Amino acid sequence: MNINVLDLKWLELALSQAQSAVGLSSPNPRVGCVIVNDNVVIGQGHTQAVGQAHAEVMAIRDAQSKGKGLDLEGCTVYVTLEPCSHFGRTPPCVDALKAISPARVVVALLDANPQVAGAGVTALREAGVIVDVLPVEHALARAAYDLNVGFMARMRFSRVYTRLKWAASADGKTALPDGRSQWITGAEAREDGHRFRARADVIVSGIGTVLGDDPQLNVRGVVVERPPIKCIVDAYARTPLNARVFDDGAPVWLACVELNGDDGEYERQAERLHVLRTAHPQLLVLAFSEEEKGRLDLNELWAYFYSRQINEVHVEAGAILNAALFEAGLVDEVLMYVAPRVVGAGKLVAAFDEGVNLDALVEEGHWHWSAPALLGGDLRLILKLN
Repeated sequence: MNINVLDLKWLELALSQAQSAVGLSSPNPRVGCVIVNDNVVIGQGHTQAVGQAHAEVMAIRDAQSKGKGLDLEGCTVYVTLEPCSHFGRTPPCVDALKAISPARVVVALLDANPQVAGAGVTALREAGVIVDVLPVEHALARAAYDLNVGFMARMRFSRVYTRLKWAASADGKTALPDGRSQWITGAEAREDGHRFRARADVIVSGIGTVLGDDPQLNVRGVVVERPPIKCIVDAYARTPLNARVFDDGAPVWLACVELNGDDGEYERQAERLHVLRTAHPQLLVLAFSEEEKGRLDLNELWAYFYSRQINEVHVEAGAILNAALFEAGLVDEVLMYVAPRVVGAGKLVAAFDEGVNLDALVEEGHWHWSAPALLGGDLRLILKLN
């Protein structure tokens, strides 16, 4: 590896470009690209919406729009993820790069997509381009991975990356005894939570939270080109017609249990769904098997997410749904905001059924801490699956 301090500087700039693809590029990864010649940036860009230009093409266009097209030959290209080498919705990025004859390409992270997975680097080297790749343990490679943790999970493990978020008191309560929960943490923690919402393709909550807190489940204070889909886990379609999740017109998925015509509840649920669909055209109703009374099969719902190429799911729910997700083995990360207060009696973060086997969850080495931070008076802790 022949990567120097200046290379790292330009890769950091490329990572800042990749951040701009949050809320835009999914299901494609968030990628940034910076093109440099004689230590001067001549073009930069990030991946656009699906079916549109990738980061490398955007950076080339940026250089050309500034009259720097002639400077592209012999340049150095810095990209946060290995350039793609296959035809998908767009032509291969390696072809766009070969067309400008760069002297060198510096890559932060190899692509986990099996259609790429080193083929992009190989194609560039075969074309005579020098390619340097950061070691996977390097901080910038790790940052590029973390920015695309959902895409990587889908490519490497055929899994939808699921983040559970809660705000709690120091004694692990998410609400005061009277049920109030919205302001347990301060403004800085709440703002940080919205930045994590912005990363998600889908924000999930349960019917208990919808009925109790009436959340909007939207992204506030962060500009996103495409708002996350809202998904309510609501076995019997009890979501109120005037629930605030519908207020902004963003897509809403309602995950219910699939009832049959012999069930006395069938006609009542069908009528409720008809009323909801009529009032809210952005609503998509999904039906899944009933595992037990009042609980749909979460594995089926998550399989549906995977079929829709969902990278990241962000869950803000109550104790019952949180516990069910842990029990189903669907949780990859827990995002916790801990307030410096003791509530005493109140709602727990998770309520596990008696007799549930949690051996895998509590096994030593199953989880690790990541990125503790103080936000105002609150503590942010992130627990990640190993």
